[in-house]
Amino acid sequence: MDLLNTLVDKGLRRELPTREEALAVLATSDDDLLDVVAAAGKVRRHWFGRRVKLNYLVNLKSGLCPEDCSYCSQRLGSKADILKYTWLKPDQASQAAAAGLAGGAKRVCLVASGRGPTDRDVDRVSETIKAIKGQNEDVEVCACLGLLSDGQAERLREAGADAYNHNLNTSEATYGDITTTHTYADRVDTVQKAHAAGLSACSGLIAGMGETDEDLVDVVLSLRELDPDSVPVNFLIPMEGTPLSAEWNLTPQRCLRILAMVRFVCPDVEVRIAGGREVHLRTMQPLALNLANSIFLGDYLTSEGQAGKADLEMIADAGFEVEGAGEVTLPEHRATAAGGGCGSHADAGCGAHDGAGCGAHDGAGCGSVCGSHEGADVHGTASVPATNEARTDLVAVRRRGAGTDLAPNA
Repeated sequence: MDLLNTLVDKGLRRELPTREEALAVLATSDDDLLDVVAAAGKVRRHWFGRRVKLNYLVNLKSGLCPEDCSYCSQRLGSKADILKYTWLKPDQASQAAAAGLAGGAKRVCLVASGRGPTDRDVDRVSETIKAIKGQNEDVEVCACLGLLSDGQAERLREAGADAYNHNLNTSEATYGDITTTHTYADRVDTVQKAHAAGLSACSGLIAGMGETDEDLVDVVLSLRELDPDSVPVNFLIPMEGTPLSAEWNLTPQRCLRILAMVRFVCPDVEVRIAGGREVHLRTMQPLALNLANSIFLGDYLTSEGQAGKADLEMIADAGFEVEGAGEVTLPEHRATAAGGGCGSHADAGCGAHDGAGCGAHDGAGCGSVCGSHEGADVHGTASVPATNEARTDLVAVRRRGAGTDLAPNA
């Protein structure tokens, strides 16, 4: 296909595809899917080889969020039967992080539900960062605490944070339909604060909320303009008790096309498969490693993920290798732009957020997108037809790890 040859050439040159080219990727047929994956895979291997970076989430504070993000199990008014607990102590968080690091993770993502941190919260997280780094000197630490006030990003960096995650989640045109308690501009401002403080910015999206192809392309083009070092791609986990619990709009093929489009638009950036990969990609997860160079290991914020051992076996069986702690994630031109450090970026350092946490949407919060969308189309026009059968059997509320007495899944 001429389209794919053009996109590969552009990706190898870090040239931005046109909006029409990005839309055309999403419009390709299932018959052409392997060609799309192969083309985007060339771009992925050019910049990242066959390395897969592992990230591990620690939910520092779960539930009881005052924001009304429609997809979020921790939202205001959520009826989801999730774990609810207040701040973990630094030693508890460090112990939780250790499980992920033992499983091969090189980045720990510290997530807390809420609109944004108070100065006291920043103090708590700073102590937690110091505790984790005191036991694991080489670990990357990303904070995901919601909207930042002036000076907070700088304090987190001084405490040792490498990155900050805050997702855009969806297009600017759609944002007001899924959130009422904060704005799209608020989110952009927080990503810019992270950049300005020298943190590596991480910002991504959530697919599967009833959005159009145009919405998906527009949010990814906006992310390219913000230039984060990592872009987590979340696939909505329709959690019972949330307004979007009936939104089952994704197929494995659709998810692969979305990941390919993100890779073409953001060729030299860490593209992370975040929340929902087990639910929507299912047995196609190994194929997605040809598109993304980063995943979360084990469980998410409020839902359970694939067993950590299964993640490692999947990576090896697909012919990829886990990225080592001493390896720099990003290509040299990005990693050296800010003097190195955790695969950083000019003006930045290293980052992530979760649709809620650190780049991994889990039907959860961290000051993420919210709203009163009750199953209507995001634009309020014709609804996007469901293309995937509901797989509620693959959605399990997290009952282990942080906030419990049970061992975590790593």
